[in-house]
Amino acid sequence: MMTRSQQGRTNRLTRPSIAIAAAVAVTAGVVAAAPDAKTAQPGPKLSLIAASASVTLDSWKEDPGVYLDLGTYLTSENGAFELKVTRKSYKDPVVAAQIIRDGKKTQTKALPAGLVKDFSGLPDFAQISVIDAAGKSVLEKTEAFCPNSASGRVRPDAPANSKYPQSCPVNPFTLGSVWGVENGWAANTYAGYYSQPVQLAAGTYTAKISVTKKYRDLFGIANKPQSVKVVVRERSWEEGEGVSASAAPPSAKGDASKSAVKSAAKSGHDAHAGHGAATSEHAGHGAAAPAAASGHAGHGAPARTDAPAAATTGAGSTFNVGHGPYPPAPPALPWALKKQATEKGALGRQGFSAAAVGDRAGQTDGSRQAPGVQPNAKRPAGKATVPDVPKPDLRSLPAYGITVSDGYEDVPGKDYLAFSANVWNAGPAKLVVDGFRSPGKELMDAYQYFYDADGKQVGYTPTGTMEWDPRPGHEHWHFTDFASYRLLKADQKETVRSGKEAFCLANTDAVDYTVKNANWHPDNTDLSTACGQENSISVREVLDVGSGDTYTQDLPGQSFDITDLPNGTYYIQVLANPENRLKETNHNNNSALRKVVLGGKKGARTVKVPAHHLVNAN
Repeated sequence: MMTRSQQGRTNRLTRPSIAIAAAVAVTAGVVAAAPDAKTAQPGPKLSLIAASASVTLDSWKEDPGVYLDLGTYLTSENGAFELKVTRKSYKDPVVAAQIIRDGKKTQTKALPAGLVKDFSGLPDFAQISVIDAAGKSVLEKTEAFCPNSASGRVRPDAPANSKYPQSCPVNPFTLGSVWGVENGWAANTYAGYYSQPVQLAAGTYTAKISVTKKYRDLFGIANKPQSVKVVVRERSWEEGEGVSASAAPPSAKGDASKSAVKSAAKSGHDAHAGHGAATSEHAGHGAAAPAAASGHAGHGAPARTDAPAAATTGAGSTFNVGHGPYPPAPPALPWALKKQATEKGALGRQGFSAAAVGDRAGQTDGSRQAPGVQPNAKRPAGKATVPDVPKPDLRSLPAYGITVSDGYEDVPGKDYLAFSANVWNAGPAKLVVDGFRSPGKELMDAYQYFYDADGKQVGYTPTGTMEWDPRPGHEHWHFTDFASYRLLKADQKETVRSGKEAFCLANTDAVDYTVKNANWHPDNTDLSTACGQENSISVREVLDVGSGDTYTQDLPGQSFDITDLPNGTYYIQVLANPENRLKETNHNNNSALRKVVLGGKKGARTVKVPAHHLVNAN
């Protein structure tokens, strides 16, 4: 993931608006062909279907390439298709197991070692062959499949909502994930966020899509390839005025964000760009608005460089996006919504913004936005107590996304070490912090709350303050002393400390959804709903079990000033709860170190980032 702002990746137009649209499209074409839910064979029956006989895909002149969202889905009948993906530590490989539920019985079926390498999905799941109008083969490729991708119901008596998470994690230090296709549902097989565009000239093609043999054998999927007519049309970013930013090809979006960034950089944000890049309120990841927009959807300026995340499709995952300087790549629309929008004339000169379709308050869609939670009506009264009930366990992930940057226009001639950092909650209880404001006071008083097994509040304790950050791109309340970032010398003694210590908490990353009490559908995944407004009298910030909060330290004052540091070995330390103000189950796992090696000369510093055990991601 990359940063809170990117990813993502993290992204996916999923529930509920996209699920509805996809469900309509899927149901309309395939209900009659859906497998019989009552079969004698235990476990789910999986089938590959095509929701439409044809799709129209765009190739942009400014950045040629076609994303092969062909509208094929994997259906699950006679039970849910569920996979549990874990690793014991970063010294151990990622392993996967299928969970088969038959009434009250649960069976765990280990999948072959080495089948999955990371948490992005099942690699080489779909085989795609494309032939042109003359019958010549022009493309052969495989794509990965995230079972948590955009999905919908294939029959009306299926569960109204899927219990599974809405993405496959992209954070390189993810520890555990759950993937699944709900019973009676279908998940888009397109790789989305993880897919690469292909070069196809404008014209008509036939695509043949099938599940590769190893997965057919492993999960008992019938060998029934699907054929889809593909119409590739060439378009230009300059073809009409008012085309939305989310419809622009990646190069156009990158150029636009670069131009907007220079003015934004001068305001000195700490750039939580990961949640909408300073878009209007509730725009989430769907719209790439100018940096001047003051809404609470984004926590930072648009990027100074192109976002590391590839343009997304709505079929893949965008959860892992984090607070950071890079705006998320706006989600393109999945084929079902493109078709719907075209029929309604929405793809004309006015363009079509993903935000106009799904990125609304309280919806979980392309922006991975979910509503914030409301604080208590009044500040707590009575004696503060810390009862003997489950508490959160804050843990740090090793730093990643490590680069060397200059000081931009603000501090020219300086060298900075930028990085992304994540603090997550291993549970078994969520972290709940309320801030209450006394009339006229600049700071809010913060309190941590505790709950019993039934969810009843049974105690509270004061835990510092919250402060309002008025800088453009922020404009929200920060909880102080949540984490600290330090650059340590080779002997692991501190040499530089980041100035960033106050944070708006949001559930940006699914770090480990296999821990006890993990919430697969957390609230306040989007900063626009999590961090309040200037006139707020109270704010609630939550870090749910299994989720983490990623910040990118990129701007001067937050990244490490390495201008005058000698070359050599250093360690980036990510330290959760540095003053131990928050009550948690274990204070001994709050620190994580990542080794880096600095080189080069002043003005041209370099950084090498060795692998962290088996995780080879900088």
